[in-house]
Amino acid sequence: MSELTNPVQAPPTAVADAPTFDPRIARRAVMSGTFGTALEWFDFAVYGTLSATLFPQLFFPSFDANTAILASFATFGAGMVARPLGGIVFGALGDKIGRRNVLMFTLVLMGASSVLIGLLPSYAVAGILAPTLLVALRFLQGFALGGEASGVQVLVVEHAPTDRRGLFGGILATGSPLAQTFASLTLTGLATFLSKDDFASWGWRVPFLMGVLLLVVGMFIRRRVEETPAFKESQKKAAESAIPQERALAVIIKKPGTVIKLVLSWAASTGLFWISVTYAVSYLTKQLHYDNSITFGLLLMANLISIPAAFFGGRLSDRIGRKKTFLIGLAMQGIAAGTMFPIMNSMNYPASAAIIAFALCGIQVTAGTQAAFFSESLPTTMRYTGSALGMTMAGLIFGAPIPFVAAWIFQNTSNGTLALTCIGLGLVLISVIATLSLPERYKQSLHQQH
Repeated sequence: MSELTNPVQAPPTAVADAPTFDPRIARRAVMSGTFGTALEWFDFAVYGTLSATLFPQLFFPSFDANTAILASFATFGAGMVARPLGGIVFGALGDKIGRRNVLMFTLVLMGASSVLIGLLPSYAVAGILAPTLLVALRFLQGFALGGEASGVQVLVVEHAPTDRRGLFGGILATGSPLAQTFASLTLTGLATFLSKDDFASWGWRVPFLMGVLLLVVGMFIRRRVEETPAFKESQKKAAESAIPQERALAVIIKKPGTVIKLVLSWAASTGLFWISVTYAVSYLTKQLHYDNSITFGLLLMANLISIPAAFFGGRLSDRIGRKKTFLIGLAMQGIAAGTMFPIMNSMNYPASAAIIAFALCGIQVTAGTQAAFFSESLPTTMRYTGSALGMTMAGLIFGAPIPFVAAWIFQNTSNGTLALTCIGLGLVLISVIATLSLPERYKQSLHQQH
């Protein structure tokens, strides 16, 4: 973090940034963004894990075991379906009225939805109302995250100097594995020290209710962050030239090819993330009969190991470029996709932990690069909306269906691991092709219009 305190100097080959960057405000933006990212992904991680283990029994007990797991994964997908809508709504608002104000609202909405999930009655108490409310709150969670995830990336990258946008984005990306680690640690501790009945009765609620404290701290940090220099400059130029602002979804009309490439470039990372984190939990517990506490512990180790990879990816991309770094992460994901299930089927616990950790490291290398890579592909007036669409549509198309599709494949085919391996490798190939077609602008100022 010491790099953030040094005087900001653009490299000789870079175009000098128009505004003057304040290192103090930049540090505050990174802290705010990382904390907000951790809060949102903590809630998503907890839900994803519980949807694979406990929620089928709590909210869908009237179904048989196979149908219950499919229904549970479908509620998980509801949050992913809502993300593109949130990305469009909050992205348009962020490009029109500013990043900071929009991100205050998304943080509150995300935290409130999570707390309410922790207060939900089970099916045994409220009947069909319980899963109905669960789906509604999951939708609100996803709606908020659709605007939050890309918004904090744009906020942080636009506060960064040209030669450290990757570094800033890499620090921000550590929020996700930190959240995954904290979520796994929390669930592992609860599953270890509570009886199965206590965990099913009230223990699972604890992580969601913790959102109250996290929300208060997050709001305190975020309200001290200023609007970004790039957005201020864009607004100033628009006022001086009397040019009307871009329409809310102008990026779809003017940059459709770029948006599609961003979606496809993120396909492997989002798809393999849910294979590694969400479906792997179900597979290890349901198919290989690992105990819940052992599975949670495995994910804890894997996520802990992957944290430095996000920082490494962002910093490396400042040196060799976004595309090369992104492709390194995708190569790691390809290796993991081809070997994950054979290794897990060996019932070797250390090897299973290692391959999931390797997969997450590959994902975090791309995640550490992605904030700067996506932001540099779009002009300021379309950056929030376009980045949000790239991330959220990838999640909807390539991420949300994965747990459901994987569960269906294993229930209806004789060789589900092979099918899921082929899906993973196919996603990697799609992302490699899309990444190669995107522009490389890591030395250009964000204030240049593309």
